[in-house]
Amino acid sequence: MFFEEEGKVVGWIALSPSSSRCAYKGCVEMSVYVDRNYRGHGIGTALVNTIIREAEKDGYWSIYSAIFSINKASIALHKKCGFREIGYRERIAKDRFGKWQNTTLMEYRAS
Repeated sequence: MFFEEEGKVVGWIALSPSSSRCAYKGCVEMSVYVDRNYRGHGIGTALVNTIIREAEKDGYWSIYSAIFSINKASIALHKKCGFREIGYRERIAKDRFGKWQNTTLMEYRAS
């Protein structure tokens, strides 16, 4: 799903299976991105809230995100949209500069 402004894609969001095992068919991982020049305008909130509604209609009960722990804005966005922190992983991913990063694990559970 994309968010466009004046014909330009300025944000996107996607879901992908978190496991191929049948028991986890209702669990997906979410990725969201908003261009830095368009942050703070509600685009991320609109994308996340829309994907939550669509995911629930499609029968998903758990939406999971792994966010670089230094990305406080993304963590705040997830919390604003009803996600809760469920854990973290230490030095699990490298950023674009090759520096190890911790990730904060967030989850939204359908009601």
